[in-house]
Amino acid sequence: QVQLVESGGGLVQAGGSLRLSCADSGRTFSSYGMGWFRQAPGKEREFVAMISRSGGNAFYADSVKGRFTISRDNAKNTVYLQMNSLKPEDTAVYYCAAHVGGSVYPTGSYQYWGQGTQVTVSS
Repeated sequence: QVQLVESGGGLVQAGGSLRLSCADSGRTFSSYGMGWFRQAPGKEREFVAMISRSGGNAFYADSVKGRFTISRDNAKNTVYLQMNSLKPEDTAVYYCAAHVGGSVYPTGSYQYWGQGTQVTVSS
């Protein structure tokens, strides 16, 4: 069973950086590709990034490409999201989830969602 806990959110000024972590307390972490999503108030949850099981492939939303980097450490059962050059429009609750099949972009391709961590970027 996958149990995910996100951490690392906070308040940062525009142009700053944060690194989010998502740790799995289960034993099957390396069996899943892992994704990051975000949800701003009044908006739908949207895809941010996804990394394959081995870490050899990564996918990004156009809005974060070149600024965010997803990585994983299977020995630590943890996936990371390094966020640089943050913008106020990046403000949202960020969630990690396990990819269980299909396209990497829709939320329906993921299960075992974490509780989320708040990221707030001030202008």
